[in-house]
Amino acid sequence: MRKFIVLIVIAIIVVIFLSTGVYQVGPSEVALIKTFGKYSYTTGPGIHFHLPYPIQSRVIVDIQSVRKEEIGFRTVTTYGKVTYRSVPSEALMLTGDGNIISVEAAVQYKVKDPVKFAFNIISGKDIVRFTAESVLRERVAVRKIDDVLTIERDKIAQETAQVLQEILDSYDAGISITNVYLQEVAPPDDVVAAFDDVNNAKQDKERFVNEALKYANDIVPKAEGQAEQILREAEAYAKQKVLEAEGETRRFLSVLKEYRLAPEITKTRLKIEKIQEVLSDIKKVFILDKSGTLKLIDLNQFIGGGSQ
Repeated sequence: MRKFIVLIVIAIIVVIFLSTGVYQVGPSEVALIKTFGKYSYTTGPGIHFHLPYPIQSRVIVDIQSVRKEEIGFRTVTTYGKVTYRSVPSEALMLTGDGNIISVEAAVQYKVKDPVKFAFNIISGKDIVRFTAESVLRERVAVRKIDDVLTIERDKIAQETAQVLQEILDSYDAGISITNVYLQEVAPPDDVVAAFDDVNNAKQDKERFVNEALKYANDIVPKAEGQAEQILREAEAYAKQKVLEAEGETRRFLSVLKEYRLAPEITKTRLKIEKIQEVLSDIKKVFILDKSGTLKLIDLNQFIGGGSQ
């Protein structure tokens, strides 16, 4: 009887050892062995054994697989068909210009230090999710909605990955961020129509501005050319008038000088010159004197002393 009890005890010990001391590690995994709850050593892929529980225990960590956390959406697999479900409480974010935008992102990461990942943090999955969401909101909040929708998408993803890695390193989390990408960035469904109207209005504004600039580029050079032409003509006219005035002044001074020397002769010459100017195309003039006699005056004889 005693021998039978001993065999039973040995069998129980063997069962406990096999169930708690023998373990298998997968190709992408490592096993962290704890002795009385404290980390002792690491074993790689294969079949191993350690002292039975509660002396030793193990934690299996996958260090090769790329893990993914989804922010703003969840992947739903139904009968082999993959669909996506939006999570508005995570997706809706506030931009720097006071608009609300829906941002769905995926964070890919790997375990770079299994000891830190297993023993320094409680839930690596939750830490990655919450930290990534916080960083993503902060990156979106410093930009305008148009930039988030267009040219800044890739930059937001890069900055989020960089800042997220720095924060996780400060936590000693043993996690390496491999990629952050924005899956979908769009206005919330409730304001899509209004947002499209705003975009159409902006496009119309840009089109009108471009048309106005095109018209200005066409008309301004012509107006500048005409203005330049008018300015040159005015300058030429002013110069001509100045020269004429100077000529008249010199002629007047010359006549004045002659007048001072011989007043009567000068006055007669001026009268004759004026008569020549006024009657330059008239050869003969009829004059009715006080007695009523009509006289014919030949100007050629009177002015120039001609033969006729």
